[in-house]
Amino acid sequence: MPVITTPQSFNEEDLYVDLAPMLGHRLFLKCEGFNFAGSIKLKAASEMVESAERSGTLSPDSVLVESSSGNLGVALSMIAASKGYRFVCVTDSRCNLTTRLMMEALGSQVHVVSDEHATGGLLGARLAHVRALCASDAHYVWLSQYTNADNWRAHYFRTAPAIARRFPRLDVLFIGVGTTGTLMGCARWFRSWHRPVRIVAVDSVGSAIFGDPPGRRMIPGLGMSTRPPLLDEAYVDEAVRVDEVDTIRTCRSLARRGFLFGGSTGTVVSGAASWLARHGTPGMTPVAIAPDLGERYLDTVYQSNWVQALYGGDALDPEQTSSRVTQVTRVTRGGR
Repeated sequence: MPVITTPQSFNEEDLYVDLAPMLGHRLFLKCEGFNFAGSIKLKAASEMVESAERSGTLSPDSVLVESSSGNLGVALSMIAASKGYRFVCVTDSRCNLTTRLMMEALGSQVHVVSDEHATGGLLGARLAHVRALCASDAHYVWLSQYTNADNWRAHYFRTAPAIARRFPRLDVLFIGVGTTGTLMGCARWFRSWHRPVRIVAVDSVGSAIFGDPPGRRMIPGLGMSTRPPLLDEAYVDEAVRVDEVDTIRTCRSLARRGFLFGGSTGTVVSGAASWLARHGTPGMTPVAIAPDLGERYLDTVYQSNWVQALYGGDALDPEQTSSRVTQVTRVTRGGR
């Protein structure tokens, strides 16, 4: 049992759930929510802050500012509290109330944007607010998870090697996409591994990451209304899109087995299960990354009134699946 002095010093890296009893085929789920920030975003937050400290970008009187739908905001709130920085998180109305309260409990300020940007939607409005804050005071330091290479380096140095150590015969890796930091870090690392690994990105219907027009998305965590600057499709073999209704059904199905996961995890598991139903083969070793746990979604994904109001009563029927789960094949330049 480790003894720590800072909350970011602890992060369980080697916990997996075998979903075969639930899905009827193998799928190993890497659980990233067992740390004091409650999500995989702790890695990116730590890497970006420590890099900014090494470069001198951060000083003791700096004020961290970042746009986040939730999990990165909590991670930065925790690290800022530990290191003595002030932190302002700019989020939007889709951010879960529990997440906002957690950031405030850790001493952060939370600015909630509710009006969409003329061309960039809620994300565009958040980014405009961040830029305005930075222009108003030189003490503000924006780490910019959307463009910061330390976002993907965190997963290149930590997440991918951890998976490789546990599954030396890995065949396919399913990764949810938002900023694409986890995707790009893992995909880059496995590109030079001793065996080919198929990289399948899992996105939400309504996301514009892979070229679709942006649409309504109510569950924070995955998807973006624009193409992420960090994305390099040369490292991606396929992209699977999952309707939010199926995200909800998958989360609730896992909960009925005792596993309370977040919306991002529900999306990844739903997309992975759909892909494996079509392409899985006996003996294949598939791994999916679960970004967070489910406590922060109790008033949304796990709240029946919220689900019915937004998606209708059928969304609560575990026997139904949406017809909108789609797959796009990507040809990797340079081959595998």
